Amino acid sequence: MDDFTHLLAQLRGGDREAMARAFAATYDELHALAHQRLRRSAPDNVLNTTALVHECYLRLSNLGQLTLADRNHFIGYSAHVMRSVVVDFARERLAQRRGAGAVLITLSTDVVGMETVDAEMLLAIEEALQTLATSEPRLVEVVEMKYFAGFTVDEIAHNLGLTERTVRRDWEKARLLLAVLLRP
Repeated sequence: MDDFTHLLAQLRGGDREAMARAFAATYDELHALAHQRLRRSAPDNVLNTTALVHECYLRLSNLGQLTLADRNHFIGYSAHVMRSVVVDFARERLAQRRGAGAVLITLSTDVVGMETVDAEMLLAIEEALQTLATSEPRLVEVVEMKYFAGFTVDEIAHNLGLTERTVRRDWEKARLLLAVLLRP
């Protein structure tokens, strides 16, 4: 059993300090992922890379007992939490500015023609992902890892135990389904 898997076992056993140690062990990796997602943020955007990573830590530590298998599962779950943080932030910003236009949250993505995504679009994407999750939960995992966490096809395949070809097909299928769900 490697050191990180041992940390996760301690976490499952109720060791409250294990989360801090696990997070410290992956901090640079999580920070790089958050930076990828938010690298072109507007200067007045209070959600920056460090804030996103720290909010992710707070949410993970408040969850209590987690049953994560290994480092890759931990990173994948952290990506899911980061998605939740970004979506909640967008909702909060829209609530504060209702009627005054949306504040841009910049995400780097592989979705053609979408270099920046405003808060309203981000919420529409979240709603579409929730709809998609009812019938195709694996596609949502692929989207979370690629779109929100910036994982490569190889990393996604490794995390989900799939072949790269399957991940590419899932990504294309998810993009097409989301395009249909997001049509006005």
